[in-house]
Amino acid sequence: MRTVGLGKTSEQWRKEIQEEKNKANGWERRFQEVQAQNETLKRGLSENQKEKGELENRVAELEESLHRHQNRNSVMELKVSLNRIEEMKERIEELEAALQNCEIRIEYLEANEDRENEQLHYFQNQVRDRDHIMERPWLKFERLRITCRC
Repeated sequence: MRTVGLGKTSEQWRKEIQEEKNKANGWERRFQEVQAQNETLKRGLSENQKEKGELENRVAELEESLHRHQNRNSVMELKVSLNRIEEMKERIEELEAALQNCEIRIEYLEANEDRENEQLHYFQNQVRDRDHIMERPWLKFERLRITCRC
């Protein structure tokens, strides 16, 4: 049976309606699948954002820990440096004391040298005087001897 003005039989209309329903059901299934995928992606995104937040917190904790360790290491390095400085100060004091002792000894030796030089000159003068004194009798003796030969 043909419907006037529509150009199709009721069977054709039923078939076309069924095809459209099947298409609509297919699109509905496709829409539900996509919606399910969206929900899965949203959950994944939410979980990833949560994990990202946890990781950012962990990074912040690690950076803070690193900073504390660096500060502790800096403090330890400063203590080591201070110990070295104290050791160097002690060594400098020892060297300054040794230098002062050497300077005192040099002054003492220089004073002794001056006194010894004075004594040397004194003894040289005494020897010269003695030689001069000894020379006079010798000269007299020689004169006598010379005169006796004649």
